Amino acid sequence: MRIPVGLLAAASLLMPTVAAAHEGHHPMRIVPPAGGTTGKVDPSKRQWLAGDHHVHSQYSVGWKPSADGKSAPEPIIAGDASNPIPTNAAMGAKFGLSWMVATDHGGPNHAKISRDLAYPELLVARRRTPGVIQFFGMELDTPGAEHSSVIVPNNPAERDVLFGIESQYNRREPWPADPSRDTEARMVDALTYMSKIPSPPVVIANHPSRTATALGQYGLVSPGELRNWNDAAPNVAVGMEGAPGHQAGGLTADAGDPEAAFRGAYRRAPTMGGHDQMTARLGGFWDSMLGEGRHWWVTSTSDSHRHYTDGGHDFWPGEYSKTYVKAVRQPGDILDGLRNGRVFTTLGDLISELDVSVTPADGRQGAEIGGTLRVARGSDVTVVIRLRDPAGTNFGGQAPEVTRVDLIAGDVTGPVSDRTTDHNPSTKVARRFTQKDWVRDGERLSMVHTIRNVTGPIYVRVRGTNGTELEPLADTAGENPWSDLWFYANPIFVEVR
Repeated sequence: MRIPVGLLAAASLLMPTVAAAHEGHHPMRIVPPAGGTTGKVDPSKRQWLAGDHHVHSQYSVGWKPSADGKSAPEPIIAGDASNPIPTNAAMGAKFGLSWMVATDHGGPNHAKISRDLAYPELLVARRRTPGVIQFFGMELDTPGAEHSSVIVPNNPAERDVLFGIESQYNRREPWPADPSRDTEARMVDALTYMSKIPSPPVVIANHPSRTATALGQYGLVSPGELRNWNDAAPNVAVGMEGAPGHQAGGLTADAGDPEAAFRGAYRRAPTMGGHDQMTARLGGFWDSMLGEGRHWWVTSTSDSHRHYTDGGHDFWPGEYSKTYVKAVRQPGDILDGLRNGRVFTTLGDLISELDVSVTPADGRQGAEIGGTLRVARGSDVTVVIRLRDPAGTNFGGQAPEVTRVDLIAGDVTGPVSDRTTDHNPSTKVARRFTQKDWVRDGERLSMVHTIRNVTGPIYVRVRGTNGTELEPLADTAGENPWSDLWFYANPIFVEVR
């Protein structure tokens, strides 16, 4: 592929010290700053760090058909998403992010654009906005599915690692199109490949129910498919977007694009409280995965392409949606937190801290979000929830307050026989906390619940809202996203011995 002169010129303006790539030749090797975690991490030093793993730049290009109609289409810079990577990083910093991932999606021969243009621009962004830890990644045009975030660990091989993944496994990479690249089996092969990389990436399924046609009627991403991903590479395929991006469409009143008026562009099967049905439905798909004992986590992202004030339907990274990871401020520990579920999500800055612990009656060390506690059969366990409900206004100019916190529990019964299963009948709300049930100390709320006589393995998870509906309801076209806010914590497992 010959990269158009306009694309190369844009890259050279941003980083004139990097030589432009030429046909048939690799660009000069660029060694990024050292990444990863230095030595062992003291868990007591970890803090909640907000981030976003699904952000597009001008290298999520548009495509122009070739003049002869036979050659590969030509990429159009900023043809799909509009902002340079340094701009995304600067805006992420403005809206309170500590980490983010550059995740452009592809097309014919796009792997070279990622390698030769997007990566040098990422290095510029790292230099200009050092307060935001930035990962190199991509939104994989997923074989046999729709899209997924691929997050590559920060290390000197990151550029080449991503090139290997995109060039071999992105379903839209070949020209002419190759139908064999677009199968579920090909994605399993991709995950197997990624799991064998010395520092493997993290893969998170993006907007999994965007192509669903109704509640429980899935489209390009199915429950069985996600189980196959997790089976193939449980340390790589670790979860899904609980709350998709593209949630600002309701603010534009754009009658010309009715799909965008739905939060997340989920027109056929709407989001519920801004969340994908696979996450939001109590006792639904997510609970069925947790009921198998799977470490399957949820996140929340902007999917930022173009801001809603600039003709798009998106918020800036961190403006509305945040994924908090409990980690020290090092790339390796942030990725470790994503991989191991030390994560909660929030919309509209409803909360900024959330600690959940499950402790045994004998006073031993408990488990926190993403962790596992082992107790004797018949034990009581105590769940302590502490959160920060920040004072002041959010970036929507509102001052939302937490009105309710739900403690949800379900049984862990092991693998399902039917891999299309999307329900866990044991899941229930064990306790609903309201203002009369918690203790407030300034911005901090604390609440406690004891689960008696645990006779089998269970999991617990926490969610909360600024609303009054007992369960998140289907979102409507044109809904103001700032009015309906939820947060979700990933689970804690309790095993019985």
